[in-house]
Formats: sequence, C-alpha cells, structure tokens
Amino acid sequence: MSTKNYSLGQIGDYEIKQLKVFKTVVDCGGFSAAETALNIGRSTISLHISNLESRLNLSLCKRGRAGFSLTQEGQIIYQMTNELLDSLEGFRTTVNNLNASLTGKLRVALSDTVSLDERSQFPDLIRGFSAQASEVMLHTNVAPMADIERMVLNDEADIGFIPYHRQLDGLNYIPLYQDTCYLYCHASHPLVSMSETEQKQGVNEFPTTHAGVKPHEGISVQINEMNLSAVSYFYDTRLALILSGQYIGFLPDFYAQAYIDKGELVAVLAEQISYDLGVAVISRKTAQPNKARELFIDIISNKFAK
Repeated sequence: MSTKNYSLGQIGDYEIKQLKVFKTVVDCGGFSAAETALNIGRSTISLHISNLESRLNLSLCKRGRAGFSLTQEGQIIYQMTNELLDSLEGFRTTVNNLNASLTGKLRVALSDTVSLDERSQFPDLIRGFSAQASEVMLHTNVAPMADIERMVLNDEADIGFIPYHRQLDGLNYIPLYQDTCYLYCHASHPLVSMSETEQKQGVNEFPTTHAGVKPHEGISVQINEMNLSAVSYFYDTRLALILSGQYIGFLPDFYAQAYIDKGELVAVLAEQISYDLGVAVISRKTAQPNKARELFIDIISNKFAK
C-alpha cells in the first residue's frame, strides 16, 4: 500500500480493539485458531484485520493456501502492539495503585500441589487478602518452576509459589517449608524384594521417571547415572508412573506418605539417596509499585515470620 501523504492521526479505542484482535491472531498462529480465543467468527476477525490494514495503510499479514504469515510491516506492528498494550496495562496498574482503594488484579502462579498443601496455608492467605482487597481480581495459574520464575521476572505474574533449589538475582524469596525427596517404587517392583546390596548394584538399571529439569545439585550425580526413561514434571503424573510398577522416581516425602501408609509405595535406599527441596514465594525485585502484590507479600511474611 502506498504511504504517500499518509498520516495515521489519533489512535482511539476502536484502533486499540483492532490491534488486540491482530495480536491474538498472531499469537494463535492464524484466523481459525483465534476464533476460540476471541469468541468471534472468522469472517468478523478478517473484517477487523482488513479495517486495521486500511486504517494503518499497511499490509500486515498473508493468508491463503500457504498458511498464515506476517509481512515485514506486520512484524513491526506486532512488536509495537505488544509494547503499546504493555504500556497501557502498566498505566492502568499505576493509576489503580495511586487510588486509596485496592483495585486492579493480582496474578499468582503456583507449582502443582502447593495450593492444597496444608503447609502453604494458601486458603488462609487468600482469605486474609480478600478481606482487605475484595475489589482486586485474582488470577491464578499452575506451571512448572522454571516457567513461574520466567513469568515473575518478565512481569507476567506478580507472585509465584515454587519448589526451588536455586536463587536468582532478580527475585525476592520468602521460604515457606522444606521437603525431603526420596526415591520410590511401587510395592510390586523388583527392587522391593532385593537386599540393600542388590539395590545399590541394580537401582540405576531400572527405568526412572524424572522432572525433566536441571537436577537438584544435591542429587544430580545420582540422577545422571540412572536410566532416565520418562519425563514427568508434575507430581501427580510422576506418581501415576511410579504406581504403574514400571518406573521408579523421586517424590517429596510429605506427598508420598499417604501411599506409603497404604502400602503402595516403598522408599528405595532411603539412607543413601535423598535430597532436600525448599518451597518459597517469589516476587520481582524491581517491579513497578503494586499495592495488591505488596499487601499479599505482607500477609505471607507475617504468616511465615520466623
């Protein structure tokens, strides 16, 4: 499209809406995939994009038998759209935090099992927070540890609850509790009937399920020597693989105890193979002021004060 004597002029709510549609289409990888995310039909999406292209006097994307792709101009507009929407969200958050009342939203990301682990006291934390910030919209999400670290560092989440074995420079940590992780197998597994000497000699031969992340340094040498045959980050699926009798794997003792009591799980070489894994709340050190986040952190700090 020609840009001769063309000037964009003011950008209003309608253009911002079109840019949000455009961003969603790009994030989803095409018009069809964006229908569910936007909850509008493909023809309406196409109309929004066409109107946006006319408004900007630019061709943003190619669609056809070859699939969806961005033009060079479209790539630039997509990058600038992300920056614009992030700035708008930052402006909204800052204004909300200047108000006397707590509004806006609080984004909390948790690793699996933490929210219902009684030691995290998560329901009590939410109860205390809601009593003081009833107008704040709460967003919760479950993700692996590394993803939560990234989300908090990139300001995609305000607070994270994670099992951790490292401390990153850009994050604050509030320790909550600590687990000891042991190597477990099902009661029917061949290791159960072996002597301790036989277990030491043979444990590394059996298929092992692991988290798929960089091992805890306290056990990394042992894990690297094992027959790592299945990846399962979340405890529930790792437990299911161990209960199948086909795999052995590490689990926190607190999480495994109920299955030990039922006689379904057996710890292997518990005196020789184990490691400690802390659970902590993380937040970004250099984040913009956020009253909702600061209140929640204060509540956590007071609850877990040593």
